[in-house]
Amino acid sequence: SFILIVVAMGTPKWMTGKILCKTGAELVNATDPELVKFIGEIYYGLFRGGKIRQCGLGGRRSKFTIFPHMVKKLNTGLHVMIIIFLCVAIFLSLVSFGFCILNAIKVPYRAINGPAGACLWNFLAGGFVVLAVTSFMAAVKLHHLTERIANFQENVFRFVILEECFENCFWICVASATAHAVNLLLIAISGIHFPKIKTKTEEVNATAEDIMY
Repeated sequence: SFILIVVAMGTPKWMTGKILCKTGAELVNATDPELVKFIGEIYYGLFRGGKIRQCGLGGRRSKFTIFPHMVKKLNTGLHVMIIIFLCVAIFLSLVSFGFCILNAIKVPYRAINGPAGACLWNFLAGGFVVLAVTSFMAAVKLHHLTERIANFQENVFRFVILEECFENCFWICVASATAHAVNLLLIAISGIHFPKIKTKTEEVNATAEDIMY
């Protein structure tokens, strides 16, 4: 889980999408076949991203960083909370890993060091990952994060979002939360005491003749 979260935070492709240069299309009254010349692409993560602007004069590539300037135009509190949730999840996943190693090398003698402690840290780490993923989805769907990023410092042209798609880095975070859920399931299964199957032993009736034989 620790590795998955670090990889997800360090890569710039959480979201990809197609953006239409609405201003350029309206200037030339572009019809459906001509709209292809005005459809560009965008991708971004938590810290950086890039886009291809198509405004009728060919594609122009550009890269951008979320901090420090762009974040002021976004929902700053929500975006910062996503990063904080993931950082806390990284810390808790390391704590969970430490307790698992402790339980492997010695018999736990306290509840916080035993299975209950491992469940607690896995639950907290997975919960913070779920909060981060949910907050990112809210930023995209409710606060129009892609549209705000696409129109950052665009004074002449206006871009609208035609298509949005959650990319691998987003699903890596989902996999991280799933890993914690699997850990909880394994810990729960390991605590189940299955009944032992007892085999009946046949009573041996030995007679004096058998002993002599």
